[in-house]
Amino acid sequence: MSIAHRVKDIAEGARRASLVMARLSSGAKNDLLLAMADALTAASDGLIAENGKDLAAGREKGLSDAMLDRLMLNESRITGIADALREVAALPDPVGAVDRMWQRPNGLQVGKMRIPLGVIGIIYEARPNVTADAAALCLKAGNAVILRGGSEAIHSNLAIAAVLRAEMRRAGIPEEALAVVPFTEREGVLEMLKQEELIDLIIPRGGESLIRFVVEHSRIPVIKHYKGVCHIFVDHAADIPMAGKIVVNAKTQRPGVCNALETLLVHREIADAFLPRIADALTSLQVEIRGDETVCALVPRAIPATDDDWGAEYLDLILAVKVVDDMDQAIEHINRYCSLHTEAIVTNDYANAQRFIREVNSSTVLVNASTRFADGGQLGLGAEIGISTTKLHSFGPMGLEDLTTTKFIVYGNGQIRS
Repeated sequence: MSIAHRVKDIAEGARRASLVMARLSSGAKNDLLLAMADALTAASDGLIAENGKDLAAGREKGLSDAMLDRLMLNESRITGIADALREVAALPDPVGAVDRMWQRPNGLQVGKMRIPLGVIGIIYEARPNVTADAAALCLKAGNAVILRGGSEAIHSNLAIAAVLRAEMRRAGIPEEALAVVPFTEREGVLEMLKQEELIDLIIPRGGESLIRFVVEHSRIPVIKHYKGVCHIFVDHAADIPMAGKIVVNAKTQRPGVCNALETLLVHREIADAFLPRIADALTSLQVEIRGDETVCALVPRAIPATDDDWGAEYLDLILAVKVVDDMDQAIEHINRYCSLHTEAIVTNDYANAQRFIREVNSSTVLVNASTRFADGGQLGLGAEIGISTTKLHSFGPMGLEDLTTTKFIVYGNGQIRS
């Protein structure tokens, strides 16, 4: 059977299974996830052995240490994956919830009820934990899911999926609701992206090149974010010690992730007091500062910034720093160069904070807190399937509710339209 036929067969199976998933009770879904979590823990030795094949192949290919670390499974990480499934099981089930009801003048009662999206395709790179995380979220929201991981994690992904699917069989739930594309040829991705009649949504998780490839070739709606160019604006009314702690955390706590700080904007009125202080803290942590003329004058070790630095996602210990005259200039800079991901203001001025929240156009806006909180778990969603910087159908970190949509429900007592 050709790759095109195999992909279509997988998608057709997922579509049939999605109808069963949409009818499952919350209790049945939760029991399934808890059984999956226990099964993953019990299968640790086998999963680590399969993961070893991926690690060996990765070393032969010359994968970076950072990539190998993302790829690696050990007993502790498998326990973490199992715990994440238990956390999803504990979350409220959005399916069937009625968001609101209203009455029309003719007596009709109109409402909107949450329903599953249907079949969701996830295309992702090296992290095997995504196999379990994405499966748990999609299944809890009543969907079927088709997972296509990267070639570097193929043995790990198939092994995790086999454990999860075995629990579905035991529960009498069609295992086609959790499908893994078992081959690594790029043609498989391209064929998956053609199945607009069978797959309702595609979510790519990985680097910018992967996401742009998916968007370019997909016939199916895509939830995406290309990169995270995140800003912090330190206002003239900021608490300087607080601002220093927030900036250091946002830049250095984990610099290689999409919610890490990439550009710092500082109000001119406090630049003399704040910049030398924050520069000392950052450079002690090996952060390279690239600044405008004012920054370079106040911080002699700073490197002059170029125009390219203002839109850069470094994912490294590099920070672009600019001094701005006022709030207008800060908001204008952010809305010009941001990637609609995450921005923050540090200020004790309530009016400035509210204006920043209203006028900054990104999916997560924080006041007096690190950009690193732009994460589904940190924001109380329990877990996230990804982050969307498109405003349709979701904007920001996506949790269970974002894996559903709504339909209108209408109650009448004999009304007819004249």
